[in-house]
Amino acid sequence: MDIFAHCSDINNLINSNSENDARNALIKLLAYHEKNNIDYSPLVNHLIRSAGLYPYIQQKTATWQDRYIYEVFKVDTGAVAPVTLHREQSNLLKALLNGESLAISAPTSFGKSFVIDSFISLKRPNNVVIIVPTIALTDETRRRLHTKFSDEYKIITTTEASPGKKNIFIFPQERAITYIPKLKDIDILVVDEFYKASAVFDKERSAALIKSIMKLGAISKQRYFLAPNISKLSENPFTKGMRFVSFDFNTVFLEKYDLYKDINGEDQKNIALRKILTKNPGKTLVYAGTYADIDKVSELAISALSESESRLLKQFSKWIANNYSSSWNLVRLIKKSTGIHNGQLHRSLSQIQIKLFEEPAGLKNIISTSSIIEGVNTSAENVVIWRNKNGGSKLNDFTYKNIIGRSGRMFKHFIGHVYILEKPPESIDTSLDLVLPEALLSDINEQDYKGDLTKEQIGKIIAYREELSEIIGTSNFEKFQNDNSLQCNGAVVKAIATDLYENPADWRGLSYLNSNETHSWEPYLYRLIKFQPGSWEIEHSRFVAFVQVLSKNWSRSIPQLLKELEKHRIDVNLFFKLEKNATFKLSSLLKDVNTLQKVILKKANLDISPFASKVAHAFLPSVVYQLEEYGLPRMISKKLHQSDVLNFDTQDLTIHQAIDEFNKVGLAQIRSHTENLTFFEIYILKYFFEGIKKREL
Repeated sequence: MDIFAHCSDINNLINSNSENDARNALIKLLAYHEKNNIDYSPLVNHLIRSAGLYPYIQQKTATWQDRYIYEVFKVDTGAVAPVTLHREQSNLLKALLNGESLAISAPTSFGKSFVIDSFISLKRPNNVVIIVPTIALTDETRRRLHTKFSDEYKIITTTEASPGKKNIFIFPQERAITYIPKLKDIDILVVDEFYKASAVFDKERSAALIKSIMKLGAISKQRYFLAPNISKLSENPFTKGMRFVSFDFNTVFLEKYDLYKDINGEDQKNIALRKILTKNPGKTLVYAGTYADIDKVSELAISALSESESRLLKQFSKWIANNYSSSWNLVRLIKKSTGIHNGQLHRSLSQIQIKLFEEPAGLKNIISTSSIIEGVNTSAENVVIWRNKNGGSKLNDFTYKNIIGRSGRMFKHFIGHVYILEKPPESIDTSLDLVLPEALLSDINEQDYKGDLTKEQIGKIIAYREELSEIIGTSNFEKFQNDNSLQCNGAVVKAIATDLYENPADWRGLSYLNSNETHSWEPYLYRLIKFQPGSWEIEHSRFVAFVQVLSKNWSRSIPQLLKELEKHRIDVNLFFKLEKNATFKLSSLLKDVNTLQKVILKKANLDISPFASKVAHAFLPSVVYQLEEYGLPRMISKKLHQSDVLNFDTQDLTIHQAIDEFNKVGLAQIRSHTENLTFFEIYILKYFFEGIKKREL
């Protein structure tokens, strides 16, 4: 390569205001330098400075002017050493420090998290609320902020925790809603992936995100919303007073290979994937599109790849077989240096695989649904688009760009390689339109949004309030609405209230749900799940049977539970799906029934909150269930409990008390006092302790 000629071309692009093209050419030039172990010349450093990519300046060969820029743009992000921001990160941080509320769109490689961390480190706000789309991202964000700010802030990720003097709250939207009564004021509300407030991008959960934005935004002094690939934000009541900025500033270059043009049929596509997996160096994400396609790609990977010599992966595979199911194809897949990622796996299991994906001797490939783009901030050198579907529908351009944006990483892979095996969607500019969902009309006061509501919507709000107030009373209606006491949508709440009011005799034995006799639960579980008939993804009888078996979750192993569930045709993959439905959807129903029956049936001794809590925690001790979000699987917690290292059956034990106890006991004592800890379980415990160790001053 004629480096000087390339520098001349880049300089011409900069002078002609073609900065994006100049930056892409520059990044490719930097990749060439890295591959051939060439130091940057002062000219290359000068071009880096001109393109705004200040963190890439190589100080040992830079002029004093470029070294000065590198130092001037350093900021405190809470880490041990200051970090140099690129030009647009710095502009964004400056606007936030000046008190602006911003809704921004920026590429995946932009480095948005540095800006949040810098704001906290420099501004020292009292209360920060960060809404993230998934539990997996909750823990990833918690880990990042814990290492930086745990000496000063209480970092809260569960709704049971009480606020401290200074707090960083990290919640998915549903948890944020239930925590609102504990919050009086917020210094800054951060909403990650805020595009999911549109039903176009998340039909099932967009209403909950809109609700959390409405309620929390009303008590927040400043707001900061983040998303990728948005070109326009339409006027709406939820981002009123915020400035929208769309950054087209990439720090890596995506090299795309349109292999689909030469592929004719599934067989040729499979051959192409085999070649990518076997010949390409570096870490690879394979976007499969659907759960069924994950199985197809998994079988292909198992047949195509050689077994890994990594002791770590061999032990992981053995651990999966012993603690989940020896017949699960993940057992064989891990031996081939490949993992899977979807939204249904146990939280700790997903986190462990992402951790192994980052390890040099760990997983080389991850096969995923769209959960990889909304659940974690990981990147790979290679991304493969195996299927142009997202569930049952075609992949849209927005999601496609989000997936391929996982390719490449700042300071690790200047160039990300994207292999496209099916025709991608047409490239379009994405306009984000946020509207008030019909499902939320029952949650708002029409006076607060009268300028944004139609007459029909105002009529529905008034009608709902009058109908439900007639059953539960006006004061109760207002209290429940102000406290966000009810979790289900308005139609379900009204149906439950009406049934309680009109058929009180049918609910007479509701307290049987607190019994240990699981057969006595049946009539009430059947009655409850009929309020949301399409939500359980299985016949009602099989779901009820699953809940009854799940009640043994703490006393029995998962393989033992699966053995008992065989007669109901429930395997390990369905187990994950049904446990998720029970802990979220069923527990929400139970909590709402309990709230409503207290004011409708008016039986002083009737309270099913103990059962609702058990369901919400998958019938595990609440701290054990919460620890899975911190990366500690239930089966290891069980070993610690049985060895009397920690007692998880203490009823009033909180997650923060448990974390303090872990730090007090220490890893060394846990290793010496816990029976039968395996090599891989010690690896998991080390990873877990990395995420809970408090920052030392």
